[in-house]
Amino acid sequence: MNPLRFPLHSILAAALFTFTSATFSADNPNIVFILADDLGWSDLGCYGAPFHETPNIDKLAAQGMKFTDAYAACAVCSPTRASLMTGKYPARLHLTDWLPGLRDRPNHKLNRPKIQNFLPLEEVTVAEALKAGGYRTGFFGKWHLGESSDVWPEHQGFDVNIGGNGHGHPPSYFSPYGLPNLPDGPKGEYLNDRLTDEALKFIDQSRNQPFFLYLPHYAVHMPLQANVESIEKYKTRAAKLPVDRTDYAADLDRTVRQIQDHPVYAAMVESLDESVGRIMDKLAALGLDKNTVVFFTSDNGGLSTGKGTPACNLPLRMGKGWPYEGGVREPLIVRWPGVIKPGSVSSVQVISTDFYPTLLQIAGLPLLPEQHLDGESIVPALEDGTLPERPLFWHYPHYHGSGSMPNGAVRLGDFKLIEWYEDMRTELYNLKDDIGERIDLSSKMPEKTAELRKLLHDWRKAVDAQMPTPNPKYNPDARGKAKQQDE
Repeated sequence: MNPLRFPLHSILAAALFTFTSATFSADNPNIVFILADDLGWSDLGCYGAPFHETPNIDKLAAQGMKFTDAYAACAVCSPTRASLMTGKYPARLHLTDWLPGLRDRPNHKLNRPKIQNFLPLEEVTVAEALKAGGYRTGFFGKWHLGESSDVWPEHQGFDVNIGGNGHGHPPSYFSPYGLPNLPDGPKGEYLNDRLTDEALKFIDQSRNQPFFLYLPHYAVHMPLQANVESIEKYKTRAAKLPVDRTDYAADLDRTVRQIQDHPVYAAMVESLDESVGRIMDKLAALGLDKNTVVFFTSDNGGLSTGKGTPACNLPLRMGKGWPYEGGVREPLIVRWPGVIKPGSVSSVQVISTDFYPTLLQIAGLPLLPEQHLDGESIVPALEDGTLPERPLFWHYPHYHGSGSMPNGAVRLGDFKLIEWYEDMRTELYNLKDDIGERIDLSSKMPEKTAELRKLLHDWRKAVDAQMPTPNPKYNPDARGKAKQQDE
């Protein structure tokens, strides 16, 4: 018995282990959850991408529901992945940065708090809950929730773990990959294809029982690498774009990409799309497509700030690492035959903590409210398009290589408030009228600003959010621009 695993919280343990064969049925829907890495809200054809080709994901949206206002719980990867696994905000977990995160520097006015550097085994993950309810569970791709092998997916509820480890990105997208838990394939084999191959094997092996397939791709994270044929196709397409186009513009002293025209990035997006198509084809070939619920989303926005960055998140502002919409608003598509009306579009506001209770309800299993404290099941939104209004929160007490500084944010209804921790300055935006967050209303609407600021502060206190502290080694002369980092 692993001493880090037991005892579980008594209420959770009692609820979890009351899942018996009585809750299990061969008719329980299978669940496929596909998570992209660093894919922006504007990167898919069904979300208006003018340059990328994503016919399979677009087809998924036409068969299911597309969310316009879905969010990651953080603007960087590890915290969002932890929120998905636990149903808790990263601030509550004290896992608020990509692991291990950016070190404190003399040009940082604040020092980061000491964070949790792995997903604790005490957490009852959604995979553990589904497994206890009779599901076979498989993990294929990026974990990035702890360096030590004893906190990898196979210790967090997954029967199968292929490629899940402490790496935040692959040394190479072509074999040899250099990834633990993923034996190298033939030289030149592409990682997206290999992970999909492994996922298809899992579907074959699990076809006679309900299964939870979690496919968190490493793509489209750096390094930018793709098949030559696809790159050449997009180079040809980029060459036909207007020569007088504006590639970059300045925003908050940062250089921000303004157009989709990156051939390698586009080829990586297309490879993700091919993976989705292969998964859907396999489900159909086995006659499982009508009893399988499929999710597709991303862990944070596209990397768009800095010369050479590949993603354009317009009309959203900024991108990965930032509290603006470009950093946290994500594509989300859910296909659930017989429940979701094909071609539905929902403006309901959802966030990655919501997936845990949602998956349990889809599976017909009891909810674990003492575990997924910060999540709400979005099944009502999937069924009839409604969900009660509630605030959504973000807390990022860190500096990021994209240039972003420690911050927090809250969205309630149409309004979103951002607070910058260096000077506690606030910004207020009406996202209904200003999706690009260009018109700061904080001085014009002081009562709304105060209302949301109090809501944010009360929430931080309730979840015991860790705040940054003054840096005694701070050197204003060393301030400068933060160097673009690849996490």
